[in-house]
Amino acid sequence: MLAETAWMVRHCGAALRRNAAAWREDLPAWGRFWRSYRQYRRLALPAQQPALARLHPCLGDDRGETPIEPIYFYQDSWAFERIVQRRPSAHVDVGSHHKFVAFLSKVVPLTMVDIRPLALPLESLHFRQGSILDLPFEDGSVSSLSSLCVVEHVGLGRYGDPLDALGTEKALAELKRVLAPGGDLYLSMPIDDENRTYFNAHRAFTEAYLFGQFDRLQVVEKRYVFADRFLHQPAEGFGIGCYHLQKA
Repeated sequence: MLAETAWMVRHCGAALRRNAAAWREDLPAWGRFWRSYRQYRRLALPAQQPALARLHPCLGDDRGETPIEPIYFYQDSWAFERIVQRRPSAHVDVGSHHKFVAFLSKVVPLTMVDIRPLALPLESLHFRQGSILDLPFEDGSVSSLSSLCVVEHVGLGRYGDPLDALGTEKALAELKRVLAPGGDLYLSMPIDDENRTYFNAHRAFTEAYLFGQFDRLQVVEKRYVFADRFLHQPAEGFGIGCYHLQKA
């Protein structure tokens, strides 16, 4: 037990220095960890004993259900299904989550554009470095296009991009510019009861304001993420709007 305590002090200093409320929440998990560790040592043969230096506590994973971040879970699966159903000959994504584009690239020829290169290559994914404010495509040349939870960040400097108070509006205009007539755009962004800027994380807009930015675009489908619910109609307060739009 003394060896375990010494290990805890040496290797868990960061956890110990956290605020008291968070530390109290971790105490039951630490108790379960050490009980499990001692039980495992009794079960293991001498050659199988886990060394203290190689312990890797994963606290909180022993729960009754798998935790899920609802926004990406719902919006990415929604967009993936819609794009695959349309069977485009080629698809362009601008800045969406790397897991979304990686999976989609396995079933649809895909080019991803982002201001930062991906840290890992993937044979099925063609990457082009570029800005959503200056996309490397001709006017009306992209027939299938997506940008999920991206435009609300543009111009806030969070990802090293230049500051611009109208970054979201300019990004939407650029997506409309490259979208082909009759082309499909899959878009998601935060919506709220009024336009708000949460510097430098993201912005949120009323749906009425967004629809004003969607001129020349027909709304094919709307879905919403509010808290942990995926809805057909918006609720009150902060949420995510998912829109399948089509250029007239």
